[in-house]
Amino acid sequence: MKQENIRNFSIIAHIDHGKSTLADRLIEYCGGLTSREMKEQILDSMDIERERGITIKAQTVRLHYKADDGETYELNLIDTPGHVDFSYEVSRSLSACEGSLLVVDATQGVEAQTLANVYKAIEVNHEIIPVINKIDLPAAEPDRVKQQIEEVIGIDTSNALEISAKTGLGIKKVLEALVKYIPAPQGSDTAPLSALLIDSWYDAYLGVVILVRIKEGKLKKGMQIRMMAKGAKYTVERVGIFTPKMQNVDELTTGEIGFITAAIKTIKDTSVGDTITDDTNPTPHALEGFKPSVSVVFCSLFPIDSSFYELLRDSLAKLQLNDASFVYQPEKSSALGQGFRCGFLGLLHMEIIEERLSREFDLDLITTAPSVIYKIYLTNGEVMNLHNPADMPDPVRIQKIEEPWVKATILVPDEYLGAILKLCTERRGQQVDLTYVGSRAMAVYKLPLNEIVFDFYDRLKSISSGYASFDYELDGYMESDLVKITILVNGETVDALSFMTHRSGAERRGRAICERLKDLIPRHQFKIPIQAAIGGNVIARETISAFRKDVTAKCYGGDVTRKRKLLEKQKEGKKRMRTFGKVEIPQSAFIAALKIGDDK
Repeated sequence: MKQENIRNFSIIAHIDHGKSTLADRLIEYCGGLTSREMKEQILDSMDIERERGITIKAQTVRLHYKADDGETYELNLIDTPGHVDFSYEVSRSLSACEGSLLVVDATQGVEAQTLANVYKAIEVNHEIIPVINKIDLPAAEPDRVKQQIEEVIGIDTSNALEISAKTGLGIKKVLEALVKYIPAPQGSDTAPLSALLIDSWYDAYLGVVILVRIKEGKLKKGMQIRMMAKGAKYTVERVGIFTPKMQNVDELTTGEIGFITAAIKTIKDTSVGDTITDDTNPTPHALEGFKPSVSVVFCSLFPIDSSFYELLRDSLAKLQLNDASFVYQPEKSSALGQGFRCGFLGLLHMEIIEERLSREFDLDLITTAPSVIYKIYLTNGEVMNLHNPADMPDPVRIQKIEEPWVKATILVPDEYLGAILKLCTERRGQQVDLTYVGSRAMAVYKLPLNEIVFDFYDRLKSISSGYASFDYELDGYMESDLVKITILVNGETVDALSFMTHRSGAERRGRAICERLKDLIPRHQFKIPIQAAIGGNVIARETISAFRKDVTAKCYGGDVTRKRKLLEKQKEGKKRMRTFGKVEIPQSAFIAALKIGDDK
């Protein structure tokens, strides 16, 4: 294929604006799959993606399109996620392309993630083609949405395309616009090989599979390659493309996107953003790569049975290969044994990783409370990063504690604005800006990350009837009056439920968690006290009543002292049982206890 006939593009949009459906129509129109092989959201290959209706992994596909000018073009499409927790996938995909299709729902208009993703595309100098989707719906207002795109994003919409990805209306116009407006890739075929490692994953049959974008030179089967960051050398065994089925080819040339396998056994050798070059004729300069992702939420994962520790370690390594924004390190806990401290980009990211560990690797895990990184300044001048509330030093040694804050952008219809502002104020938010985009308000707030990490997104959706959209970025650290709340069940500290919170809301949070645990922990043969404490000071308590056998059932009439004697004997037994009894806390209780809505 001639280099000037190659077009690399990605599809960016807010959640549910029709990215994956548009990708389906493009594949169908270009004959990538027959109508018999076609199914909805063809590029969402994971079960979780199909069940939840979201894209988690960016997927790539090569299509061939015969344009009106008589030329045949090679189109490399990357379908990206829309959720804020998978924004790292988006930024990686964009760096492999020259242009983007910006899909906007004709009924909903510009949303928070539309803005976030479009700014990422502008940062990497993309040619952006606006696409107004869902114009077949009765509530569609394409002219209003075009005006909104011009006002909010500042992109010219005179060449914006009006389509319906569901019915296939306007798909040919999209393909013609791709060929006309998106530039061909630059670079020389004769230069030394320089390829960007976009993604990698583990395949049970092929080993590690690497997705690459060739910036310069050629990549052939049998070639000796070198990973520039790690210095690892391998011989290429297979070179191929996705159509979206895997298909072997002889070589990949400048500007093309495809995959390679090279019998890679060491997962650590393939770091996303690395430059792959020819070992015999290396390129003098490595490519820029990607900014490393910054983990926002941390939690610890422990196997329920300690014999599964090795399996958990191998499973995490395979998942990290497939998801570069996920990080982990070994950790030991006195109560839970050996496990791993893991970092995620958000709570949804955490849930997805947990679900993938349980489905793909059949693991039963205990998950500790999600937390963020606090900076603790000690009286001796040291500064420590606190990942786990259980490791908090003695308060006497602490000079001050700083917590991370974020800058959040919320877009919401005017009638829900009051409830949204109230929610942000409750979560210790500081208003930065409030402007209007047509009939919708755009509120910019500074919020503590600790307050939004649990259930802020769920609350936001419920009080705005699902109309609010939300995006955030980290905005440095600020000093706060924070305390550690310890949860005790039957007098024993439960490490996994310890958490940090602001002193002003400590009692409310402590009481809410105790009430929640009372419903979640099953009753035992003895009374179970549940307490929340700050240091040695108990701030909330609930008691789970015991099961009770009717020991007096066999007494028919007679002296009342006999009944009393039996009840006293039972009471003594319960007391002794409580001393030695072990309380089983079900795994589901850990996360459920922490998702406390403000209405609780």
